[in-house]
Amino acid sequence: MSTTILSASDLVKIFSTPEEELHVLRGLNLEVEDGEFVAITGASGVGKSTLLHILGGLDTPSSGTVTVAGERIDNLSEEAMSRYRNVKCGFVFQYHYLLEEFEAVENVMMPLLVRGESRNKSREEAVKALDEVGLSSRLRHRPAQLSGGECQRAAVARALVGSPTILIADEPTGNLDSETAESLHDLLARLSRDKKMTIIVATHDLSLAQRATRKYKLAEGRLGRQE
Repeated sequence: MSTTILSASDLVKIFSTPEEELHVLRGLNLEVEDGEFVAITGASGVGKSTLLHILGGLDTPSSGTVTVAGERIDNLSEEAMSRYRNVKCGFVFQYHYLLEEFEAVENVMMPLLVRGESRNKSREEAVKALDEVGLSSRLRHRPAQLSGGECQRAAVARALVGSPTILIADEPTGNLDSETAESLHDLLARLSRDKKMTIIVATHDLSLAQRATRKYKLAEGRLGRQE
């Protein structure tokens, strides 16, 4: 029996400027089941990143609700929202945002150290996460010593290390060449298939979208189901 892990209802997002109000999301609805791999496509500037930022707790809607694992997140306090991002949501961006002065394993340890875990446990879990993404031989390398694809894999490991409820990826292969991107597609598909991880990805890459179990197109502020 499937379980709804994320539910977004009647999401509206309006950005106001002195000249106008920009309506990005217009009563958007989305339900994601536990273990699903959902892809969201759409033209540039249509609001894919805005939607993912709201689902990931990086932004709040103008109105509407978001519930993740039974908890409403759209009205959380700043402290509670920080905890949501640290515990329940792993986020992968188009750029890896690894800290240049730290080794790969140290970068991946960060979310657990912020959570208050011991350094030994954090390192142990970081090593496991890096092994999961195929970087067990690159633990001590700093970002400048890694390829673009390796940096992005390390970013995925950082998102995975705390065993989040959902993994949200915003154009995760946008800065990668086609061969490296395909390798990351394989990784995300494997995480979905083998670990039953719930993944929501926004992408222009149709080959990545085709790996998803459910696909949507965002247009005019709403999601339309695609086959």
